[in-house]
Amino acid sequence: MSTPTLQERLGQEIKAAMLARDADRLGVLRMLKSALGYVLIERKAEALPDADFISLVQKEIKKRRDSITQFESGGRPELAARELQEAVVLETFLPTALTAEELEALVRGVIAELGATSKKDMGPVVKATQARAAGRADGKSISSLVGKLLP
Repeated sequence: MSTPTLQERLGQEIKAAMLARDADRLGVLRMLKSALGYVLIERKAEALPDADFISLVQKEIKKRRDSITQFESGGRPELAARELQEAVVLETFLPTALTAEELEALVRGVIAELGATSKKDMGPVVKATQARAAGRADGKSISSLVGKLLP
């Protein structure tokens, strides 16, 4: 039997959360399914490749992190905590993250392959690294590492 796609796994997780009567988790999963539905309608597609599903999850996590920052600066720790819980649930759909060493090795490889020599080459290096990392590293950490490694 083949492993289910992330989209199929989402459906399974929703069923499991319903059976467990886990309302908080169920709400987050349904929100993700809704966001997925909008993307599928926009693309006129039945299914989303796993790489695109991962980028959708990353966008949703980024929204949560932005909200956490806003709520903390606004003095609403209880709302920040809720957003953090949602981000944790969403992160279960991401592949395991690259370690700092793996990410640095990947960036160095891309720099060597593209022959990048200065900060002017940063855009293509970041883009190529993101494509190779395939959701296993966030854009901010890739960008800062490329900035450090390029003279």
